[in-house]
Amino acid sequence: MTAFAQEPSDILDRLADLRRADAPTHGGRVLSYVYDSGLAALDELAASAIRAVQPLNGLDPTTFTSIAVMERELIGFAREVLHGDSDVVGTITTGGTESCLLAVKTARDVWRAAGGTGVPRLLAATTVHAAFHKAAHYFGLDLDLVPVDPATGAPAVEAIDARLDASVALVVVSAPSYPTATLDPIAEVAALAAERGIACHVDACIGGFALPWWRGGTVPAWDFRLPGVTSISADLHKYGYAPKGASVLLQRGRDRQRMQYFATTRWMGYPVVNPTMLGSKSAGPLAAAWAIVNALGADGFAELTATAERATDALVEVVNGIEGLRVVGDPVGPLFAAAVDESVDADRRVDPHRWADAVRGHGFVIQLQPGLSQADGTRVPHTTHLTITPVTEVQLPALTAALVAAADEVRGVPQASADGILEALGPVLAASGGALPNSEEAAGLLAAVGIGADGSGLPSELAPLLALIEALPSALAERLLTELLARLVEPV
Repeated sequence: MTAFAQEPSDILDRLADLRRADAPTHGGRVLSYVYDSGLAALDELAASAIRAVQPLNGLDPTTFTSIAVMERELIGFAREVLHGDSDVVGTITTGGTESCLLAVKTARDVWRAAGGTGVPRLLAATTVHAAFHKAAHYFGLDLDLVPVDPATGAPAVEAIDARLDASVALVVVSAPSYPTATLDPIAEVAALAAERGIACHVDACIGGFALPWWRGGTVPAWDFRLPGVTSISADLHKYGYAPKGASVLLQRGRDRQRMQYFATTRWMGYPVVNPTMLGSKSAGPLAAAWAIVNALGADGFAELTATAERATDALVEVVNGIEGLRVVGDPVGPLFAAAVDESVDADRRVDPHRWADAVRGHGFVIQLQPGLSQADGTRVPHTTHLTITPVTEVQLPALTAALVAAADEVRGVPQASADGILEALGPVLAASGGALPNSEEAAGLLAAVGIGADGSGLPSELAPLLALIEALPSALAERLLTELLARLVEPV
């Protein structure tokens, strides 16, 4: 028998110790990143399904035929709830980012096959998910961002229309956008795209398995009911309540969807035919999602959505009732953003980032989002994001008290300023001559603002860090954040 370097029980004990430092994934205390159905039986079902397929390799559904069956049935469920006909086909991916990457890659290749030359454009609103920034970077498209109304988070149809031409390989609309929960003008954009023969992708990664039942299914058509919609991404690991990572990408038309694939017989090994970015991959998230969808069915999803809807409505009312804050726009779905209410006197305003830090002190985690200057010179304000799940409803009394008390604690406190940090960094940045720092220089800059080179020393309050991110040139902020995240996982 092989001797273990460490006893399995000791390893699991250490893992339990490490997990105790994590933010809680259940119970409704973290209002981002996690999607808690509140049903322990679903978690147990998912864990059992993952264990049942643990040895399988999702690379080859001809060898592990259960994978093809589960994927086929999941795609069928997604197609039905998103109103696709028999011409709509799809793929299960490892997450929303992969679904978005594949949608863009497919659109680029279809555009080229149709005679497109030069550099194709990816057209979207400023609020489009960062996955599309990544897709444009990876696949060589120019990202053309249409400014949104800073008060509502909505892009103007006319502005999108003016940019639709033969160089656009794909226009992307969100259902809804993550930063502000705005439902983009999908019907109008899809119709305009169809008139010009341009592909239109609906990013429903966060809304795809909630909006079909939201407000009793009365949300204006945004899915395959619209003829101009060519593809939709929807995450099973969000409001499908599956473990990370499972998402679905649906494409209208088999010939179009086949352009998503990579296939080669030009090497000495087995033929490689991949519909996704990965080759070998776990079947666990697929099996868990399949099990959960079969357990809930459409009626179960409708019930969970109604629970999240009640909690969302209650919290929107709470935040709109807090002097100094306002809910951004007209959110659609179980999420929303809060911004400072500039209609009140400065000494009565509540900075959303100061508020988020104060809320953390009351035992809840809400997400800080930086402000952004748009191409037309307008500025989207910095906000705080709240993702609502079915379990949030049981936390409403405690969460409401925390949101109100935290606002009272920071009302009138100005937005965090990065001026002092920028002054300290000034000589270092000047000496660089504008060049981006190397790894050691970046680590030194992080240390200068109180963040250890090994990722330790993160500030207890995030508002000053977000202020620094907003104040620095984007390229430098991105370089420093890259260094921070990279050093978190370097061996000590």
